[in-house]
Amino acid sequence: MTQVSYRASQERIGQLDCITIQPQVAPRAVAVLCHGFGAPGDDLVGLAPDLLEARSSTAPVELIFPAGPLSLAAEGFPEGRAWWALSIQRLLAMMEQGQYELIREESPDGIEAARDALCEVIETALARRGLTSQHLLLGGFSQGAMLAMECACCGLAQPPAALALYSGCLIREPHWRVAAARLAGTRILQSHGELDPILPLRTGRWLYDLLLAHHCPVDFHQFAGPHTIPWEAIEGTAQLLDGLADDSRFTA
Repeated sequence: MTQVSYRASQERIGQLDCITIQPQVAPRAVAVLCHGFGAPGDDLVGLAPDLLEARSSTAPVELIFPAGPLSLAAEGFPEGRAWWALSIQRLLAMMEQGQYELIREESPDGIEAARDALCEVIETALARRGLTSQHLLLGGFSQGAMLAMECACCGLAQPPAALALYSGCLIREPHWRVAAARLAGTRILQSHGELDPILPLRTGRWLYDLLLAHHCPVDFHQFAGPHTIPWEAIEGTAQLLDGLADDSRFTA
């Protein structure tokens, strides 16, 4: 349901280039969605029409799609961006040797810098709209989902009201296991494909189990598909947005 008019624009927010989908009236919620490793910075912008159409509310929302700070042109991906560097060869070797357990404690170089840059985008976006974290949906796909989790646990002053984690997995377990308790009041949607060849289902299940251990309200969508975002996750994200935009606590 889309009765409010929206326009797309490109802008620099803090350290990151972003595409924003803005309503013509003041938004009542903000969603920040982060792309995965190797994708163009605008990779998830195509979700915007579906997210807006899947909503049952006409309350205005703003959608922000930041681009990762790292270019992968030197690695053969001219349009590719990343939040931090990855070794594809190392991941493939881990897959072949069945050593995915090692990912759980992985604390990649550059994740803190990416986290701080994304937190700056979020804080700026909320401040300019007069909103707080109780009207923030933060999410991402694959590496972007990991970054969203990192920001929610270890970056933002207050956790987001909602998280959308598409095909993410558990990393930095020593940090997240301590910090995830702060997400007990955050509504969380998580999706993962049974046929994911990049991050097998069990890696997403590790994250799910960690969240459940902290009594976080997680809506887990396991689907018969690969490393992608299923329609039911888009619908679920739209419902989360409706809940934030129609929240009776809204006083702005």
